[in-house]
Amino acid sequence: MLVPKLVTTLKGYDRKQLLRDATAGLIVGIVALPLCIAFAIASGVTPDRGLYTGIVAGFLISALGGSRVQVGGPTGAFVVIVYGIVQKYGVDGLTVATLMAGVMLVAFGLGKLGVAIRFIPRPLVTGFTAGIAVIIASGEIKDFLGLKMGAVPADFVPKIAALTAHVGTVNPVAVLVALLALVILIVWPRVSHRIPGPLIALLVSTAVVQIFHLDVETIGSRFGRISASLPHPVVPHLTFAQAASLVGPAFTIALLGGIESLLSAVVSDGMIGAQHRSNMELVGQGVANVASALFGGIPATGAIARTATNVKNGGRTPVAGMVHALTLLLITLFFGRWAGFVPMATLASILLVVAYHMSEWRVFRTELTSPRSDVAVMLVTFGLTVLVDLTVAIEVGMVLAAFLFMKRMAEVTDVRPVVLAGGASGAEDAEEIPDADATGNYRVPRYVEVYEINGPFFFGAAAAFKDTLARVAGKPRVLILRMRRVPAMDATGLHALTDVVHRSRKDGTLVLLSEVQPQPLATLQRSVLLDEIGEEQLCPTLRDALARADEEIEARRLLHGTARHQAINT
Repeated sequence: MLVPKLVTTLKGYDRKQLLRDATAGLIVGIVALPLCIAFAIASGVTPDRGLYTGIVAGFLISALGGSRVQVGGPTGAFVVIVYGIVQKYGVDGLTVATLMAGVMLVAFGLGKLGVAIRFIPRPLVTGFTAGIAVIIASGEIKDFLGLKMGAVPADFVPKIAALTAHVGTVNPVAVLVALLALVILIVWPRVSHRIPGPLIALLVSTAVVQIFHLDVETIGSRFGRISASLPHPVVPHLTFAQAASLVGPAFTIALLGGIESLLSAVVSDGMIGAQHRSNMELVGQGVANVASALFGGIPATGAIARTATNVKNGGRTPVAGMVHALTLLLITLFFGRWAGFVPMATLASILLVVAYHMSEWRVFRTELTSPRSDVAVMLVTFGLTVLVDLTVAIEVGMVLAAFLFMKRMAEVTDVRPVVLAGGASGAEDAEEIPDADATGNYRVPRYVEVYEINGPFFFGAAAAFKDTLARVAGKPRVLILRMRRVPAMDATGLHALTDVVHRSRKDGTLVLLSEVQPQPLATLQRSVLLDEIGEEQLCPTLRDALARADEEIEARRLLHGTARHQAINT
């Protein structure tokens, strides 16, 4: 249902809930302030762009989204890809990529792909999330240590090499400021959960630097005066060729934004006992990203930490998220100019803590005990995210996950001869089926073989099917293929079945299909194979198939006897 949650939650809305939403929104807005600035700087853009994102996108994600309590804005997940786009295409390129990603997200929602995005394998999400955390942390080493060096390279290996080359330029004062902020971030949650730790770390460390005139780099010394004004619409200037080259990064932003927002929505659903509208959430995210790009912002998505803070402080409707955006707007207008005094070392500490929590290292460690295929997907995605590129990591991870999934499905699909009461199979791997339907009062005529297919009959299992039936002992007069446990069949499975029917016909063997399920039956009905074998060869039960086999053998016996009698008379 493409109706924003705001529309439905306002029914019966009262003053008591408004007060709770306003309080939660105010607290989340204060929490979001240092994060918006830090994520913008880490992404390679000016701090005000992070604030614009929190204001514009944060308001629209709540107003138009499909979650009751989702809070949106810039997040750590986008830092890596945004930084790479800015380095390669500039800010105009980032604006175009964000616009395109917004349009893609709207299309995803209108196409009802909200549920489909949930099928992204968990090991893949764990791998690229941990990889992003490593990249964010490595990008903050310069400011944490106060290294005197130019721009940090975007790629991980050159970045580490550059940082190592300049390790002799450590600023001890910057390290002390960073450690002060880090200690506050770690200890403050034990003191109070109502007042956000990042805000206290920011205020205390900034005050210490200004009071004692410490020689550390600040936002103002690096970026100049912060604009304390409303965002203005911007129009990017790029050629068509440049825009076309941004389709890949834009798709990555859209996919990552969709995954992050829906994960956040699922987590918040569990916290409040509600259910979000995934397709509406994607549409809301898309509109928010388009607006963010037009007003000078960067990509935005649902922020799990800010959403959880909203819930814990009483937010229960999208009004809380909208108040959060308005709070950011007021802070920007009246206190934005003071943001220039914030030490870069403090922001580095805040982002290091964000990266630590984002890494979910305990989950990563637990995943290492999963099946080897899942571990492979996670490690490959993690390695490619850190060493190559997030876009490549997601693409390769998805392909690898799909390949390994198909391999597992092929392994669980088997074709084997079965032994029924009154009959026997000459195959070594034949087994007696324990259920009553297979072992009751059936009698298997001589020269009849019964094989059962278990599992999806698709291209991954087709080769094993043909290999198994190629080993049928002798040339039975009737071959019964029992398909009661085949939920689905694809074109390759149909082709393999057709090959078996044609080969059996050459050997004088009649093929009967027993208990064909709806999807495989529909596939057969759309093919020419059903016309070739005849609908009378489809048997609703194994009993019917055995009776049909009995008739066939009796008919052949009579025909053979008649032919022999005629030969003798002749």
